[in-house]
Amino acid sequence: MSRRSDFKKVKYFCGLIFGQSRADAGVPEGLQEIFSDVDSRSAVIPFTLTDYYQEEMGAPLFRQFVSFKEMLTPEKLPEIKMRTMELEEKLAVAGKRTVNLDPGYLSDANVIIATAKNHYHRVPLSNGIYAHIEYVLKDGRIHFLPWTYPDFQTEPYLDFFRGLQERFKVSKKGK
Repeated sequence: MSRRSDFKKVKYFCGLIFGQSRADAGVPEGLQEIFSDVDSRSAVIPFTLTDYYQEEMGAPLFRQFVSFKEMLTPEKLPEIKMRTMELEEKLAVAGKRTVNLDPGYLSDANVIIATAKNHYHRVPLSNGIYAHIEYVLKDGRIHFLPWTYPDFQTEPYLDFFRGLQERFKVSKKGK
């Protein structure tokens, strides 16, 4: 018989997509209010493998990831996604986003990203928010899935997530 247990805390991060203006006026402060203090940032990476956001946000676009010091429980993900969507709206200009925010977390088993778009491989959480499993973590390594986004398979992204795995291990030991 299985027994219910509380979820273990996870390491949250947020992916930012933005134009040349950096569109970060208000973003770091807004994210820290949602999560906690930033404890790492990736390099700023050209976002070139899709033009999905160009009509709304222009070009060229860039991606950066940030992670947060405080470990939180995974069931907070839908609330966090709704709050990041509110921040996107607050920072919009003339009804168009200046930044796209993709919150997610890394656990012992996987990397999950929140989305409001349903698809066959996404799991409904609550309030119209779904969990998108980006990577599976097995034997200390990152494993792609058939739907892993192409940009998430590149070395700059993998560098960030490998570092996030290390920070997660350190945070778990520091409990």
